[in-house]
Amino acid sequence: MEFDLESQPEIVQTIAGYAIQAWELALTWLLSPAAWSQFGVLIVAYVIAVLVTRRARPALAELLDPGPSTTVIAKARRFVAQFLPLMLALLAYMFTAVGEAIIRSIFDSGAVIAFGKRVFMFLAVRALVRDIIADPFLKLLGRYVLIPIAALYAVGLLTPAMVQLEATVIPLGNLSFNLLWLLQFVTVAGVIFWLGQWSNSQSNEFIQKQEEMRPSLRQLVTKAVEFLIFGVAFLVLMNIMGINLSALAVLGGAIGVGLGFGLQKIASNFISGVILLVEGQATVGDYVELDGGESGTIVKMTARAAILETYDGRWIVVPNEDFITTRVVNYSDSGSANRYEAPFSVSYDTDINAIPAMIEAAVATHPEVLDSPYPPDCELRGFGDSGIDFAVEFWVNGIDDGPNKYTSDVLFLIWNALKANDIIIPYPHRTVELTGELRTRAE
Repeated sequence: MEFDLESQPEIVQTIAGYAIQAWELALTWLLSPAAWSQFGVLIVAYVIAVLVTRRARPALAELLDPGPSTTVIAKARRFVAQFLPLMLALLAYMFTAVGEAIIRSIFDSGAVIAFGKRVFMFLAVRALVRDIIADPFLKLLGRYVLIPIAALYAVGLLTPAMVQLEATVIPLGNLSFNLLWLLQFVTVAGVIFWLGQWSNSQSNEFIQKQEEMRPSLRQLVTKAVEFLIFGVAFLVLMNIMGINLSALAVLGGAIGVGLGFGLQKIASNFISGVILLVEGQATVGDYVELDGGESGTIVKMTARAAILETYDGRWIVVPNEDFITTRVVNYSDSGSANRYEAPFSVSYDTDINAIPAMIEAAVATHPEVLDSPYPPDCELRGFGDSGIDFAVEFWVNGIDDGPNKYTSDVLFLIWNALKANDIIIPYPHRTVELTGELRTRAE
């Protein structure tokens, strides 16, 4: 039964046509002396690449190893050393390219060796994605974009595939674009914004190391650099893809109207965040208490809100506007001391004149209690129902909650000091008076 190719679908005819061309090309290679010589050159080039790699790679690895050094030169050497897994494929590609030039000068053909050279390039790309690239986004981009492109290039189908993608047009209202442009846009946008994210993290790390700058100023500079980097990245992307920025004027007008109506709160919070960073009234690391009763340590400040972490591990998202329009108590103020007090009582039989000096000396032994701005101060507060009331005031650098149990430690010191001096800590006594005749029930 004969196979009628013309009656088959177009895609089947196309695949069959490629298969016939590949078969004819394979027969040509098998029967051609030039092809066999090219196979031989490929094998020789690969063997030489293997021998050179075995000798040169250990020496280069030792030469590029900077040890524990963290200098710029050391980082550059580490960066170059990570590409050593590509050495075999790239050397094979280079030696094959030299052999291709020789073969073409002798036989005026080099299809076989050119195919082998492209295969070596594909192996280099695969090793790059598999063994070297560690960033998840770049690895994903390499796996689904770079490796397929290298595979199409290796089998000589990259140009036909690009033509087919360019010919496939997707209409979108009054606009239209082809699949090749879409693929290029996604790839270029991903790479540019990844570079922007990397640049932003590097600049953020550098800015945070500048200890002479106020924390709020460091936050402001960090945000300004972030907006600058991604703004430049957006403009570069538009320029590379040939998109006219004037076409975005309508979109910009729509965004302006949205800011005037539905997004005014977001704009207000953004401006409030800038004011907070400039004035430094509250910054990352400060322990604050809001007018509504919420309290916690500021762990992050974004363009819209500040993140408070409470001592029980919960996060509270507070709009920046609340820090401007309501009353905020800042207990930290970037490291200032705070005053606390610990109340206690002694019995009426105690010589109260000896209590202040005794308690102040005991509290001063705590390693976190400060002598400045004031040392511990024991004060008489009143005469209670059960005993004489005292309180000791003390200053510490920190917040008395969570991991810092200052008041608890001070109360332990007071207890031990009173017990060591045989001073009684009173507790309530009640006297019950009975009036009238007391009668008992007869059995």
